[in-house]
Amino acid sequence: MSGSKPDILWAPHHVDRFVVCDSELSLYHIDSAVSSELKAGSLRLSEETTATLLSINSDTPYMKCVAWYPKYDPECLLAVGQANGRVVLTSLGQDHNSKSKDLIGKEFVPKHARQCNTLAWNPLDSNWLAAGLDKHRADFSVLIWDISSKYAPETAVATEKVRLSAGDAEAGLVVTKPLYELGQNDACLSLCWLPRDQKLLLAGMHRNLAIFDLRNTSQKIFVNTKAVQGVTVDPYFHDRVASFYEGQVAIWDLRKFEKPVLTLTEQPKPLTKVAWCPTRTGLLATLTRDSNIIRLYDMQHTPTPIGDETEPTIIERSVQPCENYIASFAWHPTSQNRMVVVTPNRTMSDFTVFERISLAWSPVTSLMWACGRHLYECTEEGKASSLEKDIATKMRLRALSRYGLDTEQVWRNHLLAGNEDPQLKSLWYTLHFMKQYTEDMDQKLTGNKGPLVYAGIKSIVKSSLGTTENLRHSRSGSDRQADIIQYLSEERSLALQLCGWIKKGTDLDVEPFLNSLEQEGDWERAAAVALFNLDIRRAIQILNKGASSGKGDLNLNVVAMALSGYTDEKNSLWREMCSTLRLQLNNPYLCAMFAFLTSESGSYDGVLYENNVAVRDRVAFACKFLNDAQLNRFIEKLTNEMKEAGNLEGILLTGLTKDGVDLMESYVDRTGDVQTASYCMLQGSPSDVLKDERVQYWIENYRNLLDAWRFWHKRAEFDIHRSKLDPSSKPLAQVFVSCNFCGKSISYSCSAIPHQGRGFSQYGVSGSPTKSKVTSCPGCRKPLPRCALCLINMGTPVSSCPGGSKSDEKVDLSKDKKLAQFNNWFTWCHNCRHGGHAGHMLSWFRDHTECPVSACSCKCMQLDTTGNLVPAETVQA
Repeated sequence: MSGSKPDILWAPHHVDRFVVCDSELSLYHIDSAVSSELKAGSLRLSEETTATLLSINSDTPYMKCVAWYPKYDPECLLAVGQANGRVVLTSLGQDHNSKSKDLIGKEFVPKHARQCNTLAWNPLDSNWLAAGLDKHRADFSVLIWDISSKYAPETAVATEKVRLSAGDAEAGLVVTKPLYELGQNDACLSLCWLPRDQKLLLAGMHRNLAIFDLRNTSQKIFVNTKAVQGVTVDPYFHDRVASFYEGQVAIWDLRKFEKPVLTLTEQPKPLTKVAWCPTRTGLLATLTRDSNIIRLYDMQHTPTPIGDETEPTIIERSVQPCENYIASFAWHPTSQNRMVVVTPNRTMSDFTVFERISLAWSPVTSLMWACGRHLYECTEEGKASSLEKDIATKMRLRALSRYGLDTEQVWRNHLLAGNEDPQLKSLWYTLHFMKQYTEDMDQKLTGNKGPLVYAGIKSIVKSSLGTTENLRHSRSGSDRQADIIQYLSEERSLALQLCGWIKKGTDLDVEPFLNSLEQEGDWERAAAVALFNLDIRRAIQILNKGASSGKGDLNLNVVAMALSGYTDEKNSLWREMCSTLRLQLNNPYLCAMFAFLTSESGSYDGVLYENNVAVRDRVAFACKFLNDAQLNRFIEKLTNEMKEAGNLEGILLTGLTKDGVDLMESYVDRTGDVQTASYCMLQGSPSDVLKDERVQYWIENYRNLLDAWRFWHKRAEFDIHRSKLDPSSKPLAQVFVSCNFCGKSISYSCSAIPHQGRGFSQYGVSGSPTKSKVTSCPGCRKPLPRCALCLINMGTPVSSCPGGSKSDEKVDLSKDKKLAQFNNWFTWCHNCRHGGHAGHMLSWFRDHTECPVSACSCKCMQLDTTGNLVPAETVQA
């Protein structure tokens, strides 16, 4: 090591001592830095630690390699390999017992002088020291010395393999006869003992890796490779070995020693050191020449239930312990992920490699992360309130309440959503009115307005241009009559129906709607709708009724009194006061009422642009009082506002069209509610809308969400709901049972009917014992496989439990036909190919783990990682 870069070694049994070796050996003691001031003679390694020099040993020149004695006693004993091949035992003066005195200064000399490249102490029999030397044509390159001056060779070892020590003549200080000699006419570049057996030695020879067994030195296991330097065994996985050549690291599995199981990314510069972390599983550190970066390779194995291991996943990262080039590094033997690095000018640094943080955000809004050996969970104050606001939590609760699946009373879906969001309420009432009108048109089989309904009021209004009639009405209930122009057409009546103001048919009576609003206690809205239908007396009646009800507002009497004084004189004191004070009213409907009474005919901006009034009421008002041009401009402007804001009330205007998809896209971008978007777009089922990529994306994301929440039954219900509303989404049969001999489908080979047209019921597996059964392939007539438990050919209806009588079988099958159908399904293991009736297999694996076929040890049920998962909705129930 003379003239070369320094190396560093941690003491095996002293966690606070390490040695730096280049031309001499320097022993350091590491301390925690109590204060910012350094003690005399101390070196700062990091902000927390300092090092103090304890002793220096300059007695062994020409050092090439150093190895620290692995046992606690004698303390601080080191073996030094020299350039002439000699191995010298030396100490750093810390121990003076008799055993240490006998060993210090002892030399082990080969026959022919050549460089010693590597040393390795046997971790079990600590008296054995292996030395790897350069090649000599007449000598061995791997010599195993026994450091005991007086040793007795094992009688089982052949005499030609053992040479007695010649140290007696030289006072026991020079040993020339090694215990074992291996690797003749070859060079040894690296060595390590295999922990699983004290007599197995792995050596990196000149052109191969070789495993020597000291019990039979005439044989060796070897593999030809260039990666023969720096062989080292993973301390947590004794069959895994790393070695390197130039810039490439090879990972070997000693159980499959033919070739490397893994080759790491080649580095542009030659490697100088490779070392496994002693405190962390599968963490390998590598250092290249003239570099200040240490590369780390985290190897993670995923064992399967049957014991096989998949190819390891490698996570590569780099750390920079210091600014200068690094000459060498050493992992701390006990401190987690800690190392000390040394630079060519002997500057040292204490460094801890921080673990990667693996973050996991569960589908149920729980956040956890792993760092090192610790698992952390994130909790926040006020967790309940924040979770309630989270859209994922809302969607989960709505899915459990079967939100969106009520196709008969569509408006009820907003109740299933919690009846908290007025936009959802408006959306589902809109879809309900659209469905109601479409069904009415189907019954009458007249007209062509059905498709127009789902196109929204915007399209309906455009189709009504030029067909509108003008009617003059007066406000009933006032003393003085003023004519108000109203507009009527078939399309405007349809728009009023979609807004919910009038029922089906040609009758324009809003009384049923007013009664429903009164029942809900929405007095202000009911009074406004009555007034907009020019019935002041009805509006006053509603307000008085609201004021006298238990939950009503007494101020409604004052409003009713103000209404009763209505006059159409433009310069009257009443109009002046109402115009001034209406803006001070808190309720938007009361503001709109007085804005309507004080506005000029044809100019109703105070009503139309009162944003807190529901969109459906403003649209219905516009359909009654605006002419075609004004109505078209208002609807166009309001539609654009709804689309930009992502307001679901705008679906009334856009319908389930491309404009509706644009609006829904804004809503999903704002809220993330793919659940409502999916159910809404499926409701009308216009094929061009469902083919939109955005709609398909929402549907698939919602399906994935349900699967992630383990709501598999809910996802199946959603798929059924989707196939009913959109038959094109129903997938064709993708899996069928085929014959082992002819390969044809057992279910469909006899018929030209498409796969959907014929099921297992034709072949007697529907659950009815009276049906005919099939026990052979309909195509080639070869017998079907037998069930591994009941030994009856597949295709024969059986009871849910093997061994049941025929009478029991009939009872079981008639009790639950669907269950019996599944019990008769063909099922088999993809690993061992054994199987049988599904009911029998499930019954068997409730009490057993191995395959029911004798002599088969396959753990079939454990191979399915989802087999033991329980649907989350059953847990919550």
